[in-house]
Amino acid sequence: MRKAWVASFVLVLLLPVLLFSSPKKLEKERKYLLEQVKDVALVQLYADGFKNLTPKERIFAYYLSQSAIAGDRILYDQNHRHAWEIKDILEEIITHPAGIDKGVYEKILTYTKLFWIHHGNYNCRTGRKFVPDCTYEEFLTAAKKAFKNGANFGVKSEKELCAKISSLKKTIFDRDYEPFLVNKSPHPPDDIITGSANNLYFGVTLREAEMFPEKYPLNSRLAKINGKIVEQVYRAGGDGVPPGLYAAELKKVIYYLEKALPYTYEKQRETLRHLIRYFKTGDPKEFRRYNILWVQDDPPVDMINGFIEVYKDARGIKGAYEGIVYFRNEKETALMKKIAKLAPYFEKKAPWLDKYKKKKFKPPVANIVDILMETGDGGPISWGGINLPNAQDIRETYGSKSIVLQNITEGRRKVSSGLLIKEFAFTPEEVELQKEYGSEASRLLVALHEVIGHGSGKKSPKLKGDPSEYLKNYYSTLEEARADLMALWNIGDPKLKEVGVASNPAKLQEQAYRAYARADLLQLRVIPEGNKIEEDHMRATHLIVSYLRDKIKAVKVVKKNGKTYFVVTSIKKMREGVGELLAKLMRIKAEGDYQAIKRLVDKYGTYFDPALRDEVIARVKKLNLPNYTAFVMPKLIPIKDKSGKIIDVKITYPCDFVKEQLEFAGKVK
Repeated sequence: MRKAWVASFVLVLLLPVLLFSSPKKLEKERKYLLEQVKDVALVQLYADGFKNLTPKERIFAYYLSQSAIAGDRILYDQNHRHAWEIKDILEEIITHPAGIDKGVYEKILTYTKLFWIHHGNYNCRTGRKFVPDCTYEEFLTAAKKAFKNGANFGVKSEKELCAKISSLKKTIFDRDYEPFLVNKSPHPPDDIITGSANNLYFGVTLREAEMFPEKYPLNSRLAKINGKIVEQVYRAGGDGVPPGLYAAELKKVIYYLEKALPYTYEKQRETLRHLIRYFKTGDPKEFRRYNILWVQDDPPVDMINGFIEVYKDARGIKGAYEGIVYFRNEKETALMKKIAKLAPYFEKKAPWLDKYKKKKFKPPVANIVDILMETGDGGPISWGGINLPNAQDIRETYGSKSIVLQNITEGRRKVSSGLLIKEFAFTPEEVELQKEYGSEASRLLVALHEVIGHGSGKKSPKLKGDPSEYLKNYYSTLEEARADLMALWNIGDPKLKEVGVASNPAKLQEQAYRAYARADLLQLRVIPEGNKIEEDHMRATHLIVSYLRDKIKAVKVVKKNGKTYFVVTSIKKMREGVGELLAKLMRIKAEGDYQAIKRLVDKYGTYFDPALRDEVIARVKKLNLPNYTAFVMPKLIPIKDKSGKIIDVKITYPCDFVKEQLEFAGKVK
């Protein structure tokens, strides 16, 4: 199973998004920005509509949230084989601080926060390794102090502690040791598996992995044990099946899912039963049954839970664990519903060949939602939109489900700044255009990307399997670029104004195009070293803008007062280029043309000028702005009667990231 998910990196990280404002009274009382940790803004997430759910729905949401928390630890281990060890060491140090030098403690605490934010010591978007600001010696001294204070490092003596931390020295402190979580363009003799630091494979080369007949491609690790490759399945065990990897964590996930069953209706119960059986057995057929039922249902409270997205795997096969719980924003979902109804209209007008156009439509489920919980690959750094499931045949036969995360985008907007636009917009007119249409344009881009983009097109009948099986490690980049292009292609359509979801399509198109060109330049600020882009969403943006620069001449590089700008030369020419590239990518996807997508991504999507990156970083640094937003989740607290039965759930906002993460780890009650 594969991906077709999330609004692109550019739409959610680089464009300010405005959906709806909270009541003025709450605005004055609320605290959004809690602190800035390096380049990450920590923001409290609010979910006002929770109080409008029924008590039964609130209890259901509580158990789903507990299930998501129970699986959070899995992603750490998927990201790196030593992440669990490092996480436990960090948490023991920061919870036993007596006698530790204050300056060193603050550096370790900062590193710990980043470790929680990214689920390991690799940036969750760029995949590049980060290290502590303290020295190894300072870190070791702090650990010794914590050990004397009663910290449990799983050792019996200080000597054993020193040996344990010494064994992790390169992993923690050497930036050049296993530098990339995912490395899609490694230097020989490494391949894309051996050159990647993640723990989705162990002792296996790319050639060996490609020759091995996997029965559980999405939810397993390939490992070479005693010279033999084995498939270690992620499963709890049960129904006559032995336990596998992450059995303890998945048993807890299942426990809370089973607790949730009585609090929903039969159709959703049946959907969750398939998910439970999947977590027990690891059987891909159960996950398929779950997805087919899930995509056809539209409950008020819903979730995403499992091994979903494949960005962490250079091959684009292994799924990363995530848990997301949300409820439908009944008032604001009208926007998505209107766009969803236009799917046949936009498909007919798509710039690709008719033989790749869908003729039959299952109306996609499309909602604006408020998030209650995001764990694992879902958060605390969140996307702005989601489109699932990933299997192409399910999408074509049963439809898809798209959501825009309203309170996530609202929280991000609360801490955004216009300084970035002023610095990188070429003219004052661009700044004014951004002020007037930026929020509306980015909202529409997210919706069109998810609802129309990912759900569009069909594969050639000649293709026997999913397109991802043919396009391999380039599929995710292609699919994100295709969805972005579909959004850019359609945002200026007058039909959007006719149905009441766009004020001025021509101006929105101009804003979207100029902002997208800037975004390719701006995204360089999160790649502090090297000259390659590894993350799929970022590659997609770079592919599109580089193609428009080189082939179409619709975007040009301009120098003014020693600063570089990416400027759109012609809106008309850019739209023609968007259509041209979109038709190419649809043809490549439909026919599974690996060599064609490889040529495009290698030429336009992977490499950049490091001198230009250095300039961008220097300009942004002067503004002292964060590159990412991470969220502290709302806390759901059960209300019990005298017998101990949960009768309702209340929502609180802790505004304390450290306490939240320690609670997730079971170290704070």
